[in-house]
Amino acid sequence: MPNDLGRRWTTRALQLAAVLCLAAGAGRAWAGPPFITDDPEPVDLHHWEVYAFSAGAIQDGSATGVGPSAEINYGAAPNLQLHLIANLAYDSPSSGDGTMGLGDTELGAKYRFINPGDKDWWPEVGVFPLLEIPTGDAGRGLGAGYVQAFLPVWVQKSFGKWTTYGGGGYWINPGPGNRNYWFTGWLLQRQITDKLALGGEVFHTTSNMVGRNGLTGFNLGGQYDFTEHYHLLFSAGHGGLLFAVDGAEVTKPFTYYAAFQWTF
Repeated sequence: MPNDLGRRWTTRALQLAAVLCLAAGAGRAWAGPPFITDDPEPVDLHHWEVYAFSAGAIQDGSATGVGPSAEINYGAAPNLQLHLIANLAYDSPSSGDGTMGLGDTELGAKYRFINPGDKDWWPEVGVFPLLEIPTGDAGRGLGAGYVQAFLPVWVQKSFGKWTTYGGGGYWINPGPGNRNYWFTGWLLQRQITDKLALGGEVFHTTSNMVGRNGLTGFNLGGQYDFTEHYHLLFSAGHGGLLFAVDGAEVTKPFTYYAAFQWTF
């Protein structure tokens, strides 16, 4: 079951991007996972974010995704975050044997070059280039088989308990029949209580393969803070993904993301 865009959702949502950074600490605005749309806010200087997560797409008895997987973000310098995702990938068609093994690896660096004060009207702005390293076995449906890159710009603004962020960028997507393509997304979220934040996003990709149309999707999700350092992240929706099941293309499967996050 080839799963180019479905697998890409899981690595971002992860991120696409996304991610990916949540603001550390209870009661603060958060961004990135569990959504695909990302934000410009890096991890604080010399602080860490560590995620254990699973994400994927399911439809008509077929499933594809990653997990257990790990994401690590580090505040290496003022306004600069270094980023790593290491995956176990799975591919389970409704007919035939499933596979599981090492997936592709993601490396990135987020840099915020506009950082306004609390009373300034203009938004935060940053870039978050990502590189997808083909460490997975593409022949078994566990990787893309080619180095891919994502070059996005993200913006964010907060108003009291509300935060909105989004943007997009360009995917470099080599391989036979593949096309380079654009991703755009926007999110609105609200701090419901001191421990719970909820939000929703919409996003769109242009065609990523010859003969395929662009796709639009949405996710609803949130974050629950057990303590200042331990957090639960979750989202679900119709991801606007497209993958193949027994040779037939399928759109809009159920998509999910779940993670435990440690910040310190």
